[in-house]
Amino acid sequence: MLKPSQHESQSKLTPVKASQQSFSRIGILGGTFDPIHLGHIIPAIENANWLSLDKLYLLPAHIPPHKTQTSANATHRKAMVELVCQQYPIFQLDDRELYKDTPSYTLESLKDIHQQYPNSQVFFIIGMDSLLTFTHWHRWSEILQYCHLLVNTRPDYDVNALKQACHQSLSPYFTDDLTLLSNTQSGKILFHQNTNIDISSTQVRQAIKANNLDENTLCPSVLNYIKQHQLYR
Repeated sequence: MLKPSQHESQSKLTPVKASQQSFSRIGILGGTFDPIHLGHIIPAIENANWLSLDKLYLLPAHIPPHKTQTSANATHRKAMVELVCQQYPIFQLDDRELYKDTPSYTLESLKDIHQQYPNSQVFFIIGMDSLLTFTHWHRWSEILQYCHLLVNTRPDYDVNALKQACHQSLSPYFTDDLTLLSNTQSGKILFHQNTNIDISSTQVRQAIKANNLDENTLCPSVLNYIKQHQLYR
């Protein structure tokens, strides 16, 4: 398991030089973050380094009250993300979805973000599984008017096989040419192989409940917060 302090020495990725950019660059990583763990953090740091992001926003998703009684509420999830942001200055909390009492659609959040940062390239970070279902998302083609999709893949995974598994309507958006991003504000889908961090929030919650958590899966400040508030017991 990689610890946060080990990450810089582990990464062998070649970043896109800032001098090549025509826009400022921000990343958006959404999720329930219930709790946020190194499986979120380390790949996101690799993304930020690879694309020379100016900032990477962590966007906790709204969870309807009926979902589950064992998940942390919005206040706790926000606090844990804030602790991570304090440790890693590249991250910043974006809580625009947390307290909504209506469904939160990615498109609406990206429209808001575009209005807030009209001169920025927005890279919306997703995983391989999300790409395979992307054409089922709410007004998916409009999403690409407001961002590039950055798809994180597992090491040594055949990206061409992933592309072939996707709906054919996505193929015009795929690119391997990062130089195109210098003057393209949105509308591309690119792929990035990350360090494989085999952790899920579900596994973390189950391990806490069973009292067998590998504490290296969480930032110390997040672990202390969970213990302090006796979350996921």
